Amino acid sequence: SIASADMDLNQLEAFLTAQTKKQGGITSDQAAVIAKFWKNHRTHIHESLINQSRWDNVLKNMNWRVDLKSQLRHIDQINTPVAIVEMELGKNGQ
Repeated sequence: SIASADMDLNQLEAFLTAQTKKQGGITSDQAAVIAKFWKNHRTHIHESLINQSRWDNVLKNMNWRVDLKSQLRHIDQINTPVAIVEMELGKNGQ
């Protein structure tokens, strides 16, 4: 729960306090150890979760534009916006 929510120190303290008050929850000593571990390894854990959730391909570049049609056979189709998106994919880590 802590890692998936990427809790900051205030959220972590509130979460661990709630866990110590739950019946069958954790002890104060366990909460202190978890808090210390999270403070020291938060960045590494967060990056690891992101890397595990990625597919092989990643977005390298993206271009987009919106065009408006100015001449058409039927008047009701003029000024209809059309979005054009170009995405370049690449392998993760390259």
